[in-house]
Amino acid sequence: MTKYIAEAFGTAMLILFGDGVVANVLLARSKGENSGWIVITLGLGIAVMVAVYTVGRLSGAHLNPAVTVALASVGAFPWTSVPGYIAAQTVGAIVGAGLVWAMYFPHWAVTQDADLKLAVFCTGPAIRRPLANFLTETIATAAFVFGLLGIGADAQTLAKPGDINLSVVFSSGLQPLLVGALVLGVGLSFGGPTGYAINPARDLGPRIAHSILPIPGKRDSDWGYAWVPIAGPLVGGIIGAQLFNLLGF
Repeated sequence: MTKYIAEAFGTAMLILFGDGVVANVLLARSKGENSGWIVITLGLGIAVMVAVYTVGRLSGAHLNPAVTVALASVGAFPWTSVPGYIAAQTVGAIVGAGLVWAMYFPHWAVTQDADLKLAVFCTGPAIRRPLANFLTETIATAAFVFGLLGIGADAQTLAKPGDINLSVVFSSGLQPLLVGALVLGVGLSFGGPTGYAINPARDLGPRIAHSILPIPGKRDSDWGYAWVPIAGPLVGGIIGAQLFNLLGF
């Protein structure tokens, strides 16, 4: 049970920091309004670092269904624990998004653009081409998971993904900082087309929160696009893990 609580809490921290920086940049009359893409990518990298440092020793800090499924696909995590981890991650993401809504409460009413309000919670494409958007999320997540496994293998001086234990990797040292830097790099390199969800819970949980919270002047939650940041990262995560395994890195 401790691992599931840690995953929920860690994912809530990830969203609190991650969606928090997006709100700071996008919402009207915020002190960070219009500060730009670099602020968002840096903030999200720090969000991941903080969340991993917080719960990594307890649960391995997957904080991401794509990571959980990818690890299970190479034997580094039991399939029986996958549903519980994903449920905890999703609940944590909803809670984190709710905290961001509360923290920026006065700013929703003064922000006129409903698309910006939605963008605080979840990702959307710069150019809406669902298959191309799916490919972007797949490639970005494959690169992320491949890099994550590399960090884990180096930390444990292992070669086989099935021997990697993220709870050990994240118990000490600079590995969480490296994971944050990896996410920063993913955002800078791959974030332009879709906003780099690379995490189904990071997108789905806040999208659910957007749909149920009393946000003045909000639009629909764009459920027609929601499959892309769910399916793309799941497929990409498996590809990244299997490629790491195939190459014997």
